[in-house]
Amino acid sequence: MSKRNFKITKKDGEWYNTIVTDSYGKVYQNWYETASEASDWVMYIWEKEDWFNSVNSEELLYKAIQECKAIDKAKGIGSIL
Repeated sequence: MSKRNFKITKKDGEWYNTIVTDSYGKVYQNWYETASEASDWVMYIWEKEDWFNSVNSEELLYKAIQECKAIDKAKGIGSIL
């Protein structure tokens, strides 16, 4: 079950208080001058989450480690192992 939720509120004299919950229950908060900006941010958080969940995190980690090793090799830094 998705935990996604959002709440956009505004008090007189303040910006829009925007609270977003992603599918994992992580809560984000930000303030925006317009309701449109607040809504766009909600969608941004959820779209970013969809991208992150669609990639293979183990493959990304492997590639990052290989790039770090290549940088070390190019700088002449030897491996301890």
